[in-house]
Amino acid sequence: MIWKYSYNTLMQVPKILKTISTHLQKQNAKAIIVGGSVRDHFLKLPSKDVDIEVYGLENMEMLEELLSSFGTVNLVGKSFGVLKFSYEGEEYDFSFPRREQKVGQGHKGFDVSVDGQLSYEEAAKRRDFTINALGYDIEEERFLDPFGGLEDIQAKKLRHIDDDTFVEDPLRVYRAVQFCARFGYSLAEETFALCKQMVEQGMLEELPKERVYEEWKKLLLKAPKPSLGFELMRELGILERYFPELYALIAVPQSPKWHPEGDVWVHTMMCVDEMIGLLEEDERYNLKMMFSILCHDLGKAVSTSVDEEGNIRSIGHEFTGLVLTKSFMSRLTQEHGFIETLLPLVEHHLKPSQFYAGNAKAPAIRRLATKVNIEELVIVSKADFLGRTTKEALTGVYEAGEWLLEKSKKLKVQNKPLDNLLQGRDLIALGMTPSARFKTILDEVYSLQIEGEITTTKEALEFVKEKYPI
Repeated sequence: MIWKYSYNTLMQVPKILKTISTHLQKQNAKAIIVGGSVRDHFLKLPSKDVDIEVYGLENMEMLEELLSSFGTVNLVGKSFGVLKFSYEGEEYDFSFPRREQKVGQGHKGFDVSVDGQLSYEEAAKRRDFTINALGYDIEEERFLDPFGGLEDIQAKKLRHIDDDTFVEDPLRVYRAVQFCARFGYSLAEETFALCKQMVEQGMLEELPKERVYEEWKKLLLKAPKPSLGFELMRELGILERYFPELYALIAVPQSPKWHPEGDVWVHTMMCVDEMIGLLEEDERYNLKMMFSILCHDLGKAVSTSVDEEGNIRSIGHEFTGLVLTKSFMSRLTQEHGFIETLLPLVEHHLKPSQFYAGNAKAPAIRRLATKVNIEELVIVSKADFLGRTTKEALTGVYEAGEWLLEKSKKLKVQNKPLDNLLQGRDLIALGMTPSARFKTILDEVYSLQIEGEITTTKEALEFVKEKYPI
């Protein structure tokens, strides 16, 4: 099916691409913008990547020669039918239409052959979803829609194109999850059934964790409500089969006094959605915040008990959750350093509310700053607080977090521990010889700093001279 639209629906095409398109036309070839940028045009979303497929040329060398006359060509992907073209600081992927045949496991297990004479419909059939099979003919200024992608956009439906090609790359199940969450789409019945079947047959087991992790990142960082994706993973059986730590949260009860919204799963999903509104521009930071809040109550699955009177408690869940956080995250990434940054936020997520309720003093706040970044902790705890339906949470004001942040700023420990007043060089200046005793002395001085008993370098030096005379 080909759709032609009025002028006001035309894509904004960079001038250089129009110039290249005109030159291709003279060689009886066509330049068609494909993939996400065309989809995003209709979704009114920004799209930084523009991919172009070239139809009608006999070989890649002809395309390489043409592009080289306008800018710089990188040949790294040439064997896969892709040329990276750079012009005035912008990069575009030019490719030939290609056929793919599954010959082995994994995303590298494909026999790829380029064919400039393929029709657009034939080439687009290898794509995953109808909304990603849209094209834009630059020269004729018309949209190409061979599989009804525009109807699915209107219906907010994610639908796969072809059963046989879809199952060849099981990562498409995760792509379905993150697309549905990002765009607020529902999964077409036949696509849901196929994805569920792929999960049940264990097809997702061939996927390397690095590829799965990338789709999780998109879910957590690009979806306005990531919970939609997690609910879909639950319905498809992904959580039960591959992420038991999350699946175990379903139906774990909570005290209705503190959590009238429901079980731990419901609470966690609400928290994840609330965190979206607390993120910043730093992707690494945002990923840390999202995974921390996702994992913050994992320990409740093993630490929750109900006594004879029906009282529900999850004593120590902030500690039991540490092992579960490690096991869960290790299925997604080998970035052990990153995983370690999540643990203090999980372990101490109750502290802001506890400190506020107990009117914690300066030493306790200084000690906390040696264990966790307080600014980050307040963000995680705020999402935890907002992810429920108590009267206080519905106000949107997290008084405990604001209190702790204000106190920690006054103490200058909001995002780092208290600075050491003494260093080893200061002890040497006093005439001491470096030894294992240095650590004992410096630790003792630092402890007194934490308690507020030593506040200046002069006081620290006087303490050392008095207690550790040379």
